[in-house]
Amino acid sequence: MLDADIARLNNVETRILKQGVSGNLSRFPDDFMFELNNQEFSILRIQFVTSSWGGSRYLPIALTEQGVVTLSSVPLSETAVQVNIEF
Repeated sequence: MLDADIARLNNVETRILKQGVSGNLSRFPDDFMFELNNQEFSILRIQFVTSSWGGSRYLPIALTEQGVVTLSSVPLSETAVQVNIEF
C-alpha cells in the first residue's frame, strides 16, 4: 500500500505517517517498505488521473503487508490507535 492510502485510512496527513516511519526506521527493514523511484512513480501516475498541481512533492513510500502491520505499532493518531485495537 502507498503511504497516502494508509494515511487516509488512519485519518492523518501523509507527512505525519512519513514522520512516524522515519522516526522508527529500525522497525522497517528493506523488505517491509521502500520508496518508489522516479520511473515507478511516473508509471503509477500514468495509471491514475492526477492534476498537474496536486499531490506530493516527494516520492511515495510503499509498505508491504509486514510494513503495514508494523506501522500499526506506531501511534499516528487516535484513529490509528482505534484501528489497531479493532484488528
